[in-house]
Amino acid sequence: MVNQIIINSGIKEKRAAILMDNVLEDIVIELDSYKKIVGNVYRARVIDVLPGMQAAFVDIGYDKNAFLHVSDIYPLLDEKQLKLKKEGKLGIQHVLQPGQELMVQVVKEPIYEKGAKVTCKISLPGRYLVLLPGEYRTAISRKIKDFDERDRLKKIVGKLKDPDMGLIIRTNSRYKKADLLELDYSYLKRTWTQIKENYNNSKAPDLIYEHASLLKTIVRDYLNKDVDKVLIDDESDYRVLLELSEKLAPDLKNRINLYNKKMPIFHVYGIEKELERAIRKKIWLDSGGFIVIEQTEALVAIDVNTGKYTGKKNAARTILKTNLEAAREIARQLRLRDIGGIIIIDFIDMKERRHQQEVLETFEKELAKDRSVTSIQGLTKLGLLEMTRQKVREGLGELMQKECSYCRGKGLILSANSVAESIIRNIQLKKASEEFSRAVVECHPLVVSSLKGDNGEVLQKIFKKTGVSLELKPVNSLHIEKYRINITG
Repeated sequence: MVNQIIINSGIKEKRAAILMDNVLEDIVIELDSYKKIVGNVYRARVIDVLPGMQAAFVDIGYDKNAFLHVSDIYPLLDEKQLKLKKEGKLGIQHVLQPGQELMVQVVKEPIYEKGAKVTCKISLPGRYLVLLPGEYRTAISRKIKDFDERDRLKKIVGKLKDPDMGLIIRTNSRYKKADLLELDYSYLKRTWTQIKENYNNSKAPDLIYEHASLLKTIVRDYLNKDVDKVLIDDESDYRVLLELSEKLAPDLKNRINLYNKKMPIFHVYGIEKELERAIRKKIWLDSGGFIVIEQTEALVAIDVNTGKYTGKKNAARTILKTNLEAAREIARQLRLRDIGGIIIIDFIDMKERRHQQEVLETFEKELAKDRSVTSIQGLTKLGLLEMTRQKVREGLGELMQKECSYCRGKGLILSANSVAESIIRNIQLKKASEEFSRAVVECHPLVVSSLKGDNGEVLQKIFKKTGVSLELKPVNSLHIEKYRINITG
């Protein structure tokens, strides 16, 4: 199996695609217009304490206050409060008061009308370990099955660990030498020391630690010995990747390569088409069947249909084949779209118990590839499969689309930023097949603004990247997703 990471460094976004045998298995996106804050650490100020909800709202510097539940404040407890907790009498009002300042970490992005969710339990992920300041436990990834290896890792970490530090041993640490784990632990300890210094020198609300960028996330969490090649299309980011790998994964540095062909990298690897599929409601299966994904605020409903695939003789086998293919595709779409919350799946009804079990086992096997926590709750009386998937940030559709002003919220359209990136990629495609240096782009005024940027700096970046000078013509009558590119020289 050939595993590759393909990175497109756009002007307004960075995208990293994880491919397994040329099939898109995961996508990581970083937009300049949407700053992810999960993992960030803040000096926060308590605004409201709500004993009835056993929660508080804290100011971390955004429009909406963040939510802090009583279960996430235990690192703050003194001996008296710990005693109350033991007796089951501890209320959030015994620990927090309005105006109080405290250190919190974001565990869930602001979604829809809700603010971020935060915790006082800080966790700092490294390449091989996760540091848990103020805790005492040592945990190990369930994906490390070898008992001897688990014992070896626990012994190494036991010698490294400070008494007031907890640790999680990540899957990446499997079969790694002690000196690599020690380097990772030292790096995390230095990071924690810096966070404490930043906290002491700040005043709420203030950001005191920013979580990893896309490039660092790729090196830290995705680059491993199973990855055959990393390909990136920007020279500056290529150098950053090399520097990061030198620190975090020096043995894999030689797998990082610079892509310097004219044809856009995501177009060459067929990723653009996959991303277009990943924001549609209807997904066709190779067999001729299809799945429909309907997303609401409360839950996500997924329906499986045989479609054009009717089989030849055995209806039960036809249904089983469609359901098995759908199970694999649904698991992949959950990852690609980053769908979370309550999910209801309506597989085609199967009479035979062994067929139901085969589909369920296939689905569980595919879900095991997921980095987010998933849980299958079982079948309802109506034969619907219930499951949950952890949601910590905006999904792919929410990042690439926005509520439609034309249909007043009944559907979704591409955002101005996504259309602007589409125009840039289209120009790169045209440039790959014919030589030109000037073009006129007619598009919606919002797209014009996105292409210009403040004081025209985006236009300058486009020229530097493509060698094409653009003249932008706003056309109010054009749908925001529509545009025209006319080559003029």
